[in-house]
Amino acid sequence: MTEFYGYERPDGSVGVRNHLLVLTPMDCSIEPARKIAAQVEGAVAVTQHHGCRNDPMIANTLIGTGKNPNVAGILLVGLGCESLTCEIVAEGIKPTGKPMETLVIQEEGGTIKTTEKGVRILQKMAQEVAELKREPFPLSELILAVECGGSDATSGLAANPAVGVAADMIIDEGGTVMFGETQEMTGTQHILARRAVNDDVAKDIIAMIERQEARMRAMGIDSRYMSKGNQDGGLTTLEEKSLGAIRKGGTRPIQGVLRNDREALDEPGRSGLWLQDGTGWDVPSVTHMVAAGAQVVVFTSGRGSTTGHAIAPVLKVTGNPATYRNLVDNIDVNAGTILDGGESLNSVGGRIFSSVVDVASGRLTKAETLGFHEFIVFRTDRAAETLLGHC
Repeated sequence: MTEFYGYERPDGSVGVRNHLLVLTPMDCSIEPARKIAAQVEGAVAVTQHHGCRNDPMIANTLIGTGKNPNVAGILLVGLGCESLTCEIVAEGIKPTGKPMETLVIQEEGGTIKTTEKGVRILQKMAQEVAELKREPFPLSELILAVECGGSDATSGLAANPAVGVAADMIIDEGGTVMFGETQEMTGTQHILARRAVNDDVAKDIIAMIERQEARMRAMGIDSRYMSKGNQDGGLTTLEEKSLGAIRKGGTRPIQGVLRNDREALDEPGRSGLWLQDGTGWDVPSVTHMVAAGAQVVVFTSGRGSTTGHAIAPVLKVTGNPATYRNLVDNIDVNAGTILDGGESLNSVGGRIFSSVVDVASGRLTKAETLGFHEFIVFRTDRAAETLLGHC
């Protein structure tokens, strides 16, 4: 299985979905945007909740989301008085060559007129998108994001290692894999640095994790901090959790650290395994990796998660047999067969690999069938970053 079926975009990138994105740069325009999206099949509305100022980190994430090849067309909806304007976002997306239109509520004469005009624009886009056909592409065109949330002891024993096997398989076929959540790399920098392709990348890995540890110390958080769900699931320290978390990235050399700050939101420059400097909060972590170009997400959860994403299919994997039985409507892959003794690690990893290719070729994940479209934009605090010497 060395290819998947996707949609080629004008810039040569390949999408695995044909979403129409109604993107509003700030949340005071989200309700009209949602009403527009609700009336056109395949459309989804997203925004951010950090105010209307032009924060480059927020702008980078919104632009990256629009650039993602899973988006076939974009409608920008602004209020008209925000500092982070539709024009700023549009300028960043423009090089992709995708169909894109802009509506400004204060200029269109209110929400009713904006909604009516927006529906007509999206309707036309939807008709054009419906004519696109899937074509075969090599796995070198696929970028996979791997994520974990609601972890328990089985995550590091079964689900994450099995996803790691699948990640290795994708990379061996010329594909790209990225994972983030810098907080959940705490204490593993020496392990990850040994896998770097060169000394500069090793230094970047160590610096990235040390920055996050400094943030945690500044907030009074030590390595014993753990969410209640993690504790109830048998995890004791962040270091223990991290040792299991990094296994979802497989074993291949680390090509580099992707910046995710006010200077840049980096995309992988070549195939292989990449780390993204990102938040430990799982939903925005997924959002930022998708904004960096990932078309498919594999999400492991020992305790159970229902998370989807606005424009990328999210394939759920659990290593806990009881969680799979309890949340069968939400979990796609049961890696608990490893702990039950019914299946090998490599066998489950192979199943996950096959599922990723199937999803990239059009098969819906359970989160998609339920219509789950989570989208949260994260930003660091500029003042805190300056005080810590990170700006």
